[in-house]
Amino acid sequence: MDSEPQSPADQQFLAAEYKVELHSAGLKKELRLVDLVGIQILNTMGFAWVGTAGKLGSSHLMFWILGVTLFYIPSGIVVAHLATQMPLEGGLYQWAKLRFSPLVGFLVAMNIWIANLLLVSRAGVVTADNTSYALGPGSAWISTSRLAIIGLSVCVVAGVTLIGWRGLALGKWVNNFGGFAIVFLFAAMIAVAFPHWFNGTVAIAPVAFTFPPVSLFSLNILGKLGYGALAGFDAVGVFAGECRSEDASGPIRRSVWLAAPLISGLFILGTACVLVFSKPETIDLVSPMTQVLNLGAPRLATPSALLLVAALLAQTALGFSVMVRLPMVAGWDHLLPRWFSRLDPRFGTPVGSVLFAGVVGVVFAILANLGTGNQEAFQLLDNASGILYALAYLAMFAIPLVARGDKPFWGVRVAALSGFLMTLLYVVLSVFPIIDLRNPGLFTAKIVTTVCVLQALGAAFYWRATRRTRV
Repeated sequence: MDSEPQSPADQQFLAAEYKVELHSAGLKKELRLVDLVGIQILNTMGFAWVGTAGKLGSSHLMFWILGVTLFYIPSGIVVAHLATQMPLEGGLYQWAKLRFSPLVGFLVAMNIWIANLLLVSRAGVVTADNTSYALGPGSAWISTSRLAIIGLSVCVVAGVTLIGWRGLALGKWVNNFGGFAIVFLFAAMIAVAFPHWFNGTVAIAPVAFTFPPVSLFSLNILGKLGYGALAGFDAVGVFAGECRSEDASGPIRRSVWLAAPLISGLFILGTACVLVFSKPETIDLVSPMTQVLNLGAPRLATPSALLLVAALLAQTALGFSVMVRLPMVAGWDHLLPRWFSRLDPRFGTPVGSVLFAGVVGVVFAILANLGTGNQEAFQLLDNASGILYALAYLAMFAIPLVARGDKPFWGVRVAALSGFLMTLLYVVLSVFPIIDLRNPGLFTAKIVTTVCVLQALGAAFYWRATRRTRV
């Protein structure tokens, strides 16, 4: 029986997919299932989120449950669906481009790129804070020294640039080490805190089955514990063209479902452990895990903090790897100069994109730490990068709901709607800081202005690039 004739739109879609697959043929095929699971853990499990959740006090458990139910599980369903439909190098960029338009795809890629750039540029702040814990009270000055933070930032960017140039042959081992180091550190924190918890020697009750009062603050935290803490499933899609399996969608789906329960459980238990030793008002938002280990097991604090720094550097390296692949795939579509997509003949990495990201990363690392305090710098960069990535997630969740092409079954659409609304909550409320600042209105204005200007500049760049291509 003859198959139904394809519409022009379907033919165009398949032709675009085939073009991406041809470009991906030159990439090294390095990633196995275990590597994809390591990427999931590393990309999702930020150490600061247990401190953010701890600001709610004992009732954090209920918000974690809401975040997992309304965002985490839905995002896994949607990512698994889209990766099955379009297992293409570039991930969310390709999904948005093929299902919406090239402009939407470009803005999605730009936002993810900038969000990871800000992750890389603030690595010095986080590294300095944890290094000061690791080296003891005499080194507390490191976490507040602008010169030390900038120096560490430059060294970090140089290191991840070398890893990015070498490619996933090295990068996958860095990712795996970082991902499983995170699991080990959470386990260590739980082992230290549980005896105090069971003996009742706690700062406040670690968990309570009650909801916190509804307020702007608690809704802000809910958004952060939904999208903010639990986003990250999309990362494996970026590397779809570098999977060893001929059908990348299979291992991507399995990595999502293997990582999800582990990540959820560790976040909930980790937050409870923070409250064993610290009241909400005394939690260090930058390094809550190091704070716990320093208070609960001083002898373990130094080696744990050093391991934590290594895991943070691995997260930075993964963010950099995502950064360098997005300009590469945009170059395939002639939106950027060809040298962004030119592969190193030995390592199969986009060397032009790697060098560009490294140079820009150094510049931003220096600028990001001039003229502001440590905690304020962290919050400003964290909020801005989170909003930019959240805009990309809004596009991702909108694909099953309103994009052209085949419509998925109702379960995927319900999951997409739930994820969209939770992400939107995060975007709306993340313009407000959760730390005390002298001028919170200025903080909000900086974030809103930055995000809006970047979208306008991205659209202008896209139209200029497409006009130049047509000429």
